[in-house]
Amino acid sequence: MTNVLTDARSIRIKGRSFLALVLSPELPLDWWLGRLDDLAARSAGFFLGRPVVLDVADLEIDRPQLKSLLDELGKRNVRVMGIEGGRPSLFEPGMPPAMKGGRPAPDFEVPEDEPAGESPKTGKGKPAAPVAPQEVQPARTTASIIVKEPVRSGQSIIFPEGDVTVVGSVASGAEIIAGGSVHIYGTLRGRALAGSVGNASARIFCRRLEAELLAIDGVYKTAEDMAPNLRGQAVQLWLEGDSIMAERLN
Repeated sequence: MTNVLTDARSIRIKGRSFLALVLSPELPLDWWLGRLDDLAARSAGFFLGRPVVLDVADLEIDRPQLKSLLDELGKRNVRVMGIEGGRPSLFEPGMPPAMKGGRPAPDFEVPEDEPAGESPKTGKGKPAAPVAPQEVQPARTTASIIVKEPVRSGQSIIFPEGDVTVVGSVASGAEIIAGGSVHIYGTLRGRALAGSVGNASARIFCRRLEAELLAIDGVYKTAEDMAPNLRGQAVQLWLEGDSIMAERLN
């Protein structure tokens, strides 16, 4: 007799990948939460409705401290969907689940002159593993997408596989999140996050800088942090260590 394995009452389950922000808290936690409050105050709605993974792999805390941290994040409307790198003893029922296997940088090799160690960057996850010096990797073509229309307020363009080019402008309240570099051929008034999956060599280019927030590889800079002489100018930005550098484009 043949058994029927599916019928009209079957439940369909699918796998799907989503881009989440990774927060890596630092001690003391009160100081780190203060920095988080500063970011949220200067970029309203940055965490609103966005999935977040909490990376505690390098954080020496116990279960009560982790519960308190989750409570504090909840008060700030930061929704933690999972916890990465936590010891089994840290978890209890009701907490976000333990997560592992996140892919920080698909098809990305760290250049030999880039430091292999971790650096404590704000909001940054674990860096990609360096390529062994003796291996010779073939050149790869960076994936990219082109957005031919202006990006309106409330819209998000998310492309972790490579570069994002916007032919028009990016309105206030809109955001571009790219695994590679971000190119804006109009005015950038919203948020631009380049190197979102661990690419420290990513850059941001824009024809006119009026941004609310900029980030490269997890290091961020808000409007108040930007040099006044760069506002309204054609600018490129890149990362040196833990600092975002900027210069005008001629």
